[in-house]
Amino acid sequence: MRRADLADADCGIAQALGVLEDWWTFLIVRDVAGGTTRFDALQRELGVSRRALTERLGALVEHGVLERRPYSQHPPRYDYLLTRKGEALLPVLLALQDWGTRHVMGDGELTATAEAGSAEARRAHDLVGRRLPEVRLSGPDGLPVAPAAAGEWTVLYFFPGAYAPGAAGGYPPGWGEIPGARGCTVESTTYADRYADFRAAGAQVRGVSTQRPDQLADFVAYTRLPFPLLSDQDGRLAAGLLLPTFRAGGVARLKRLTLLVDAAAVVRAVQFPVTDPAGSVDEMLNLVHRSRPA
Repeated sequence: MRRADLADADCGIAQALGVLEDWWTFLIVRDVAGGTTRFDALQRELGVSRRALTERLGALVEHGVLERRPYSQHPPRYDYLLTRKGEALLPVLLALQDWGTRHVMGDGELTATAEAGSAEARRAHDLVGRRLPEVRLSGPDGLPVAPAAAGEWTVLYFFPGAYAPGAAGGYPPGWGEIPGARGCTVESTTYADRYADFRAAGAQVRGVSTQRPDQLADFVAYTRLPFPLLSDQDGRLAAGLLLPTFRAGGVARLKRLTLLVDAAAVVRAVQFPVTDPAGSVDEMLNLVHRSRPA
């Protein structure tokens, strides 16, 4: 199909490809979602020519995927930020990442974990030194919450899914057979048992899943967790950090991973893969003690 034919196509895939013209466009959206929002920084990250980047940024602005927000008047300079239309592309990026990890770099098997020396594990550990994107997640009451506690060290543990008994939705068929999927309840309750120790060490604890806020609220009430569970159901944080994901029950799920984030929202330590959900909690507590300044 020629580019000129796309504008008149009735196929949604063809219409989307009329906006997302090539692989550079996807990578621009990926990097903007991760917090790289200025022209020179995007060019350095992508290694693309200034002309090509200018053309693609202009097209994304024209199509309403990005908006330009000035940060300097003399000379004129802009941040490029995702619009609501652009944020709606994040699940597409996560699906592409999952397909590439599973079917291009992997053997096609469905898994909720990874090998310690895999490309997925290397990408996760490369998050050390990275600042969290300025996104908001949905708290148990549905109100937006920053992933990391303001001005405090925060342990962010990401998990595939945890449900209260009888809760709507629940685990999809075959959940127990997916390697690495089980263990979310014991992980959360172990963090609850150690919560006073984390607070004494100067760290907050927050859990993150792609479940709906009401499902997470039901689980918090059932297990009486003393800390919040946040919903990344739109994939904003997962796409911004390129977190490891898998799909189960038609939903993108976060693979089990834990970040230690400092008071400036910079990642200081990464646990991935997490093969012992309960044991990883004490390991993270030790990391807090070693990482925080005295």
